[in-house]
Amino acid sequence: MAIAAVFQIPGMTQEQYDKSADAVTGGRGAVKNPSDWPVPGLISHTAGPTPDGWFVVDVWESEEAFRRFGEIIVPILNNLGVPNAEPKVYPVHAMVKG
Repeated sequence: MAIAAVFQIPGMTQEQYDKSADAVTGGRGAVKNPSDWPVPGLISHTAGPTPDGWFVVDVWESEEAFRRFGEIIVPILNNLGVPNAEPKVYPVHAMVKG
């Protein structure tokens, strides 16, 4: 079952986000499509600024795929000094793709 992982990360900056994206792609810069991720299963990724930090909303094919990605992204975020980012995870009932 697909899941949505919603992160609200107070204190995170665009610079930290850009550096984390570069690390996720193995130094190839911004993430542009699901194949840029180091594990399969990503359906969509959306990120942007909030008044006090950054938000990320990912949709994954399964919670297992998301957890595999978590094993990669958590150390990256820790190395960048990003505060502990705990997502809220929800089952996806409906999804519309353009």
